[in-house]
Amino acid sequence: QVQLVESGGGLVQAGASLRLSCAASRLTFNNYAMAWFRQAPGKEREFVAAISSLGSLSYYGDSVKGRFAIARDNGKMIVYLQMNSLKPEDTAVYYCAAVRSPRYGSRPPNEDSGYPYWGQGTQVTVSS
Repeated sequence: QVQLVESGGGLVQAGASLRLSCAASRLTFNNYAMAWFRQAPGKEREFVAAISSLGSLSYYGDSVKGRFAIARDNGKMIVYLQMNSLKPEDTAVYYCAAVRSPRYGSRPPNEDSGYPYWGQGTQVTVSS
């Protein structure tokens, strides 16, 4: 079965940067679109970013546009989330998700229901 393992979370001050990593295994990585979601206590899971299977297309949630960047290294089978100018409202558990793409160039979904495979999450805490 597909396995996704997140890392890189931690405690930082507002304005700092952090890079999350998601290592994938047991899948043909370049056939899968990848995404990041986050969930704060008592809130719904929120779309953060997604990237198409070969990295040609990327999409971002409105709350992180201009601050976060998603990237992937298909050789290493890793997807990254570079987070800059972090705010206290970015505090959440960040989850990596994957879905097999029907073809190259298709847009990844931006809803959690579109992703059948999930990691266990990594905590990001931003203090004020």
